[in-house]
Amino acid sequence: MSSLEEARALLREFPVVDGHNDLPWALREQVRYDLDARDIATAQNAHLHTDIPRLREGGVGAQYWSVYVRSDLPDAVPATLEQIDCVRQLIARYGNELRPALTAADMEAGRREGRIASLMGAEGGHSIANSLGTLRGLYELGVRYLTLTHNDNVAWADSATDEPGVGGLSEFGREVVREMNRLGMLVDLSHVAATTMRHALDTSVAPVIFSHSSSRAVCDHPRNIPDDVLERLPVNGGMAMVTFVPKFVLQAAVDWTAAADDNMRAHGFHHLATTPEAMKIHRAFEEANPRPVATVSTVADHLDHMREVAGIDHLGIGGDYDGTAFTPDGLNDVSGYPNLIAELLDRGWSKGDLAKLTWENAVRVLGAAEDVAREVRGRRGPSHATVEELDG
Repeated sequence: MSSLEEARALLREFPVVDGHNDLPWALREQVRYDLDARDIATAQNAHLHTDIPRLREGGVGAQYWSVYVRSDLPDAVPATLEQIDCVRQLIARYGNELRPALTAADMEAGRREGRIASLMGAEGGHSIANSLGTLRGLYELGVRYLTLTHNDNVAWADSATDEPGVGGLSEFGREVVREMNRLGMLVDLSHVAATTMRHALDTSVAPVIFSHSSSRAVCDHPRNIPDDVLERLPVNGGMAMVTFVPKFVLQAAVDWTAAADDNMRAHGFHHLATTPEAMKIHRAFEEANPRPVATVSTVADHLDHMREVAGIDHLGIGGDYDGTAFTPDGLNDVSGYPNLIAELLDRGWSKGDLAKLTWENAVRVLGAAEDVAREVRGRRGPSHATVEELDG
């Protein structure tokens, strides 16, 4: 049996839990949530990284759908609610394939049923508008992680890709983390500054996650995780879900991307835009300046290093499909996960270790957050603190 055949067999038993997929935002940008125009029951290779046939081919058993909205939108909360509504519509429309999931038990039920457990994660603290009541509302609507920032700071937390604001987490930021612990909502530290990572680990009594981040020691990009933070995951119980985005995993791509982003802005586009018009600009730049190409091996290098530092019990996968313009060779879309598992098999990873990477760690972490929440809720009720009260 080839490594790829072994990988596919393993994924039938222990499918991938992917920490971050931006399909809802792509549907907003491309067709304003018209699911007839992007029927993911059929192949959407020309438009999307994600559809149900390719999720099946890739061995995906659970997906955190990102309900991301841009941090410069004037009305982030209603836009986030629209994203949540999109995920709910997807689950309702494709109920034979997608299963709503709120808990670790729901994830396991989906695996037994052969349906893809569908969870939600909100990407950026701007989606709660400095309101713990809004945070609780998102939880009640099914959101099971909050990324504390996106690319820009919020009033109470510093982003990895913005100038330092409060030096990590403010006191209100710490209260957000404490309230997330009380709810059972995972604290996601992708996108945040290293200072914010460390403050969150100091504050959280539940496991944290990085829904889509790789190793800074392997590729020196601020979106990645420093080793001293990875070293703290065993004590915290959390996990780092390696991402595939070339500009975060390949150093040559970091430099190329900086130039490509400048080109996008010069043409009047947001540097993260993936509309057809924006992609034309991307493609023209790439024709004139061939981009460095990441591969399956590039991503595996990150996982090898992160395993050495954090241990196998604290790793997972967060591809960031439909949230990036470019993907590595062999990981072109959601059908590619078996190629990564085959590469790791060839590098000597055991089937037991790979089962932890793909399925078991992510289920354990969500379950542990639920356990913490039951204990914390037994001690205290909801926080009604405000950013004005705590931060002045």
